[in-house]
Amino acid sequence: MDGDAFARVTYLVLIAVAVGGALIAQSRGNWGKLAQQASIWGLIFIGVIAGYGLWSDIGPQLLPRQEVVSNTGQIVLPRGPGGHFYATVKIDGTPVQFVVDTGATSIVLTKTDAQRLGLRPGNLSYIGVADTANGMVRTAHVTLHDVQLGGLTVPSMGASVNDGQMDMSLLGMTFLKRFSKLEIAGNKMVLTP
Repeated sequence: MDGDAFARVTYLVLIAVAVGGALIAQSRGNWGKLAQQASIWGLIFIGVIAGYGLWSDIGPQLLPRQEVVSNTGQIVLPRGPGGHFYATVKIDGTPVQFVVDTGATSIVLTKTDAQRLGLRPGNLSYIGVADTANGMVRTAHVTLHDVQLGGLTVPSMGASVNDGQMDMSLLGMTFLKRFSKLEIAGNKMVLTP
């Protein structure tokens, strides 16, 4: 069990102990009432765990997804959770989920995405620096091959791997400027080739 899984299990056990202790203190000898409340809380607890487990399966179907308008080649990105725009870009055939960031100069990969792309983040030289919203971070320059979004494919382009903590990779301006127009209309971002 990795550290994150252990922390989640510990958190859930502490919540269960707190709720169980509160039920016992509240019932004070009324064991029927205690059993009824324990059953209700047990079902709620199981429901939350099941919902959390199912979210990875049903979440992508419930959230809006990007689409390519076939007659114009435009790529339409719906506004996602938190007000951001997200794009799935294929890099050498591997789909990578990005936050579209017009404030980022280039493509910036998380270590996890870099690993998925076979870049071995532990072996990279983090000699660059970037000034981010979270302060200065070290970066490593890499070259990506066959970067594809919709009908646009770039055979080779530079990117950075962030040595710090990032929730998601950033799709910055070195890639976005290859579109002739980037427009936000309502809850959609439209990229025109």
